[in-house]
Amino acid sequence: MIEPKCLREVFYRRERESLSEFAFLTEKTKGRERYLEPCNIRTEFQRDRDRIIHCKSFRRLMHKTQVFLFPVDEHYRTRLSHTLEVTQIARIIARALLLNEDLCEAAALGHDLGHTPFGHAGESALRECFSPDFAHYKQSLRVVEKLERNGEGLNLTFEVRDGIVNHTGDSIASTLEGLIVKFADRIAYVNHDIDDALRAGIISPDSIPPHLKEILGNTQGERINTMVKSVVEASSGKNSISMTPEIEKASEELRTFLFENVYYNPKAKGEESKAKEMLIRLFEFFVKNPDKMPELNRSMIETEGVERCAADFISGMTDRYAIDLFKEIWIPGVWKTPAEI
Repeated sequence: MIEPKCLREVFYRRERESLSEFAFLTEKTKGRERYLEPCNIRTEFQRDRDRIIHCKSFRRLMHKTQVFLFPVDEHYRTRLSHTLEVTQIARIIARALLLNEDLCEAAALGHDLGHTPFGHAGESALRECFSPDFAHYKQSLRVVEKLERNGEGLNLTFEVRDGIVNHTGDSIASTLEGLIVKFADRIAYVNHDIDDALRAGIISPDSIPPHLKEILGNTQGERINTMVKSVVEASSGKNSISMTPEIEKASEELRTFLFENVYYNPKAKGEESKAKEMLIRLFEFFVKNPDKMPELNRSMIETEGVERCAADFISGMTDRYAIDLFKEIWIPGVWKTPAEI
């Protein structure tokens, strides 16, 4: 029987013996901003995973929009279910390539912690009223570095934070595991957003271009399988992460189809202008009334500025909380006599 005090070293040895030469070994981490006594039974990336799963921002993802704003049907994706799908895909790819699954898992679980309420409509609102540079991936990094745990942050390792902030756009993560998260994010949202759009009647199965169904598959599962296998095939034995050319081209065409028929579809996005206006008004209200913000946000005003703190507060809200708060501030309640209360 292995003594608990030895387990961490056992895991390190297992990585050295079994992972690819291109894998990032946990024992090579650049570490945390603040020293943390090593755990006897977990590696550093496993601890980061646990810290993310148990933080408040992760739980709030359950009530944040993925595509469809505040849906009544509980089968539509939320930001939390999206995160779990990204994590699952990332781990499959990492395992197939003999890369560090724990690093992939931690970065994937944390990649959207800073996402706004109402999806990208909320992100757009804060770009308009706060700063053109506001982005959910930057806010995710801010959440884990400064906002969680009452301003202490989660004190994650450099590699996990790097994977979080570089999971989208033109940014390039410093590890292959971080690059996998970027691919997993796109594979997940392209496919589950199409699935949700089909459920909502925004598109029909026949509207998906036939040549894309022939190349990628007819169902969500078939398409994900095709894309994941493509990444594994193109990246196996290489110090890079990519897709095979044919599947990459088809995947990008499918993503373009999604933007044209779902993300810009008035039927799917009819309420977005209302959501944006609501968040802008909330932002303006808290800038003028900073005493109405939670203590954590108020405590940072002197060093961060009131607008930065208001943006932090707004971005951390769930859809439901933002709506309820808006009603509380601007919608009059029904007057009741003492006997009715």
